[in-house]
Amino acid sequence: MAPRLEDENPDRLYMVTGGRSSVADDGLDLVTIIVSECDPTPGMQSEHVRILRLCTSPMAIVEIASELRLPVSVVRILLCDLLDMGRITARSPRPAPAESRLPDPELLRQVLVGLEQL
Repeated sequence: MAPRLEDENPDRLYMVTGGRSSVADDGLDLVTIIVSECDPTPGMQSEHVRILRLCTSPMAIVEIASELRLPVSVVRILLCDLLDMGRITARSPRPAPAESRLPDPELLRQVLVGLEQL
């Protein structure tokens, strides 16, 4: 059975990230999709290897963190390393156009009236 996150040794997380606790604004959020661009190579950090193997098909950062059982902040640091090496690509979802973000207020009023009449 894999260790629970609460039981994770902080020293190990320190070693995994090379002592880094955050990254500059990298544009990676929880739903950014990661895809491996190459196979792991001998001598790579084990967490990097696991990420490359997980991401042979597109996977969101939150899913990667869940699979690795690591905090998202740690996974983001590892992903930045792999991005800098050109071993993965990251694709952020497109934001919805501003005019389509909120439904028309008149339509919402009509729906409410319809629901009240049920």
